[in-house]
Amino acid sequence: MTEYFRPIVQHTNPRPPGALTLAGGAGWFTDVMVHRRGAAPEWRPARDLPEAALDALTRPRADIAGLSMDRPRIMGILNVTPDSFSDGGTHAHAAAAVRHGQELAAQGADMIDIGGESTRPGAATVPVPAEIARIEPVITGLRHLVPVPLSIDTRKSSVAEAAIAAGARLVNDVSGFTYDKMLAPFAARNNLPVCIMHAQGDPETMQDDPRYDDVLLDIYDFLAAQVIFLENLGIPRDRIVIDPGIGFGKTVAHNLAILNGISIFHGIGCPILLGASRKGFIGKLADAHPAAARAPGSVAVALAAVAQGVQFLRVHDVAETRQALTLWQAVEQVEQGEHHVA
Repeated sequence: MTEYFRPIVQHTNPRPPGALTLAGGAGWFTDVMVHRRGAAPEWRPARDLPEAALDALTRPRADIAGLSMDRPRIMGILNVTPDSFSDGGTHAHAAAAVRHGQELAAQGADMIDIGGESTRPGAATVPVPAEIARIEPVITGLRHLVPVPLSIDTRKSSVAEAAIAAGARLVNDVSGFTYDKMLAPFAARNNLPVCIMHAQGDPETMQDDPRYDDVLLDIYDFLAAQVIFLENLGIPRDRIVIDPGIGFGKTVAHNLAILNGISIFHGIGCPILLGASRKGFIGKLADAHPAAARAPGSVAVALAAVAQGVQFLRVHDVAETRQALTLWQAVEQVEQGEHHVA
């Protein structure tokens, strides 16, 4: 029976002797929860894990698009769509989108993710020419105006090709490279870092009736298989980011289960991205409407993910997330036994 190892991540100081560093970051662990299908999770000392499993959990992650993975990174969301669930199309025009991209960088975004097709529940597919017309002038306009890398949020190879030519440096595919069979080979040929996201179904139907045998393990198996698929095409694991896909074919209970156990995905050996910002489950749990009112809940979820070692936070509210992350890190990094008197 396959075993999956979820590290119990800690950040407190001082670290106990023998603690293992998680993925080259600030977190550490001494124990894991062992998951098996059809069985209750069990505690196990981390030192008792197979060598390959320990290596996947502890190996420092390589830089992604020039960003080191030794600390959490903020990916600012820039939707260039007229029907975005989060901002109602505020940045649908290129000039407004470029201005907002500059604002995101000034607020502390480490990367800006630009998308020209809404993937909210019920959204229809956007034709390729229309998607390119939305994103191309924005990437062209931003590439020399902001000091951070740009990524393209698309499922389509033709859109990715136009985006990379315009200056984007990472391909973020919400279909996990299942929608367009030409997209992964394009990324491989151009030595691009990529992000694989899990989604059950497509945006038009994904929230109709999502079901899983075991939501954590089903998503883990999909992401692990897609990583191997990309490796076989020539994209090394060091250039792959994984995203469990909060809200993409998931109920509120599914989303909470993913967030509670998100550290399990470190076992795949790639940086983890969380994209929970302003999602519908926050609105349901916190009675926060419209989507723009969900910044506090989004920040809370982001910090919970960082506590489990997540490397990328894909967010709308960059300034709020940056401030919260700065304070969280300051508190966690205090050495016990130090006494400072103001």
